[in-house]
Amino acid sequence: MHAREPRIRIGEVGLGFALSLAPDVGGLQGVAQTGTNATYYNAASFDAADPYVLSDERGGYYYAYSTDGGGRDASGRGYHFGIYRSADLATWEQIPGGALPVDDGKNWADDWFWAPEIYHNSSTGLYFLFYSARSDANARRWFGFADFEEPCKVGVAVARSPEGPFSNIARGPIDYWPYDPGYHDVNRIMGPDQTKPPATLEEGRTAPLGVYIPFIDPNVFFDDDGRLYLYYSRNAYRNWVWDYDLGKYIEESNIYAVELEADWWNDAAGRTMPAIKPSYVDANRGPDDTPRRRRDGFVRILDYERDRQPWENAHVNDYATSGGTKKDRRWEEGSTTVKTCVDGADGGKENLYYLTYSANNWQNPDYGVGYATATNPLGPWKKYAGNPILAKDPSLPMYSTGHGSIAISPDGSQAYYVHHGRPSDAGGPRKLYTGLLFTRGTAANGNPALEIDQTTGDRPVPAGVAPYSLTASKASSGRGTWHVRWQVRSVSGARLALGNPLNRVAASLDRPGTVTPDADGRGAAVTLGGQGAARLTLTYQRKKASGVYEDVCNIVTTSDGAQRRDPVSVTVELG
Repeated sequence: MHAREPRIRIGEVGLGFALSLAPDVGGLQGVAQTGTNATYYNAASFDAADPYVLSDERGGYYYAYSTDGGGRDASGRGYHFGIYRSADLATWEQIPGGALPVDDGKNWADDWFWAPEIYHNSSTGLYFLFYSARSDANARRWFGFADFEEPCKVGVAVARSPEGPFSNIARGPIDYWPYDPGYHDVNRIMGPDQTKPPATLEEGRTAPLGVYIPFIDPNVFFDDDGRLYLYYSRNAYRNWVWDYDLGKYIEESNIYAVELEADWWNDAAGRTMPAIKPSYVDANRGPDDTPRRRRDGFVRILDYERDRQPWENAHVNDYATSGGTKKDRRWEEGSTTVKTCVDGADGGKENLYYLTYSANNWQNPDYGVGYATATNPLGPWKKYAGNPILAKDPSLPMYSTGHGSIAISPDGSQAYYVHHGRPSDAGGPRKLYTGLLFTRGTAANGNPALEIDQTTGDRPVPAGVAPYSLTASKASSGRGTWHVRWQVRSVSGARLALGNPLNRVAASLDRPGTVTPDADGRGAAVTLGGQGAARLTLTYQRKKASGVYEDVCNIVTTSDGAQRRDPVSVTVELG
C-alpha cells in the first residue's frame, strides 16, 4: 500500500489556511527554520486547560482560549475563560479579564463553564464563542429529572474583537435536544449514591428506555462545500454501557455530531443562534411518544464499543480502587476535526478527515490524545492503531496531556497541536504546551500517520514568524536621565510578548551608567554617569531550555544560497 501525501486545511470558513504535512523521514531534521535562529521551549508558564487556538489574520496574533484563566479586568468586572495572545504561537501573554463576562445579561448557566472555541467570519467581522456549561436550575425542564447531576448544554456568544467581551446571543443554549431512545436508563434502578450500576446486563435491561443527552466540548467543523458540523462529547453521566470483555457496566462519554444550518454564520448582526438541520429535529421520537419536548437525532462518531483500544481503560476499575466513591468510567472528549486531501490509488484526489480526541480522566496523569480518520465528516470513523499519539512522559516530565486544538504556522507550512498538560503527576493546574504536528509513515489503512513532537527541549519557532524587527523611542527627563521604550514585532506586525520571560531585550551602555528595566519588559530608565552622549544597544534575545539567553538573528538567504545572520538589534543615541 503506497503512502499518500496529504494536504491538510483547517476547515473554518474565512480562515483559508492550507498546509502540506510532508511525511517526516528524519525526525525533526526536516523542520523548516527559515528566517531566524530563534527557538522556543515548553516552559509550562500559563494555566490554560482545554486550549483552543484562533489565528487572527487582522492583527497577526494567535489567541488561545481556555477553560480556566478567566479573571477581572481593570474595572473589576469578572469573566469566564482565559484569553492568551501570542505573535509566534510559542510565547504567550494573558489578556486581562477574559472572554465572557460573568454578569452577561443573557447568562443561562450556573457553573462548569468549559472548553471555549472561537470562530472568526472574516466576511462579517464577527467572532463566535462556543462553550459548554451546566444549569441545575433547568435540569428537570431539559432532562426530565430535578436531580440530574450533569445538566450540560452548549451556548454561543458573539463579539467584534478576538479579545471580547463576548455576549450571549440568546438567554439559553443551542435549541438542540439530543435523545437516545434505545438506551436503558439504569440510573433509574440504581441506589441513591448513583455509583454502582446493575451487576448484570439482564438487570440493566429492565430499566426504562430513553434518556436526554447532556453534552460538552463543542467543536464546529466548516467543510469547504459549505456544510457545518457540530461535534460534541456526550457526557459519561447517564450513559452506562455493558462491556462484554469486563462483564460489567462502564459509564462512558462518546463523541457525537449533528449538522448545523448556516444562517447564524451568515448573519452580519450576530443575532441568530445556531440551529440544527431539520432532518435531525425530532428524529428520535417514536410513534407512541407524547408530544412534549423534542427528541432530536445525532450521529455516533466515536465510541469504545465499536472501536476498542486498551489505552482508554485507565478508569474502568475506579469503583473498586476508590472504595466505591468513584464510578467505573471511560472518556472520549475534546475533539478537533480537520480535512485533508490525499492522493488516491487511482491517481486522483480523495477527501480524508482527521479527528483528534482525548481519553481518560483529565484529572489523572493518564489523560492522552488519539485520532481517527474518515472519508466523510459523519463517518464511519476508524481510530489509529498506534494511539495514543500524546501521553504522559515522566522523562520530560509531562502528564495529563490532552484536549488541544490544531493551529497553523504563519506561513502555512507547519501544523501544531496546542494542548494542556501538567509538569507533575501530583496534579495542579493544567498548563499550556505546544508541539509540532507532523506525519511519519502510514497507518495500516494507508493514510498518513500523525505524530506530535512532545518535548520540553528547544525547538525552532514556527515557520513564517521572522524576520523580526526591533524599534525604540526615547524621552529625556533631564540631568542625564532617559526613558527608553522598545518593541519587537514579527513579520506580520504583531508585538512579541516581552513580559514573558522567554523573550527579552538586553540593553547595554557604551559608558558608565545604570539601566533599570520596566516591569512590562518593554522599556527601561537609563541614568548616565558624568557628562556627554551615550549609545544604548538593544538586542532581542530568546531564553533556551537551559536557562541561557541567546541573541536572535534574522537569517537572510541570498540568491546564491549563502546565508547572512543579522542580529535583531538597534542602537539608541542618548545625549
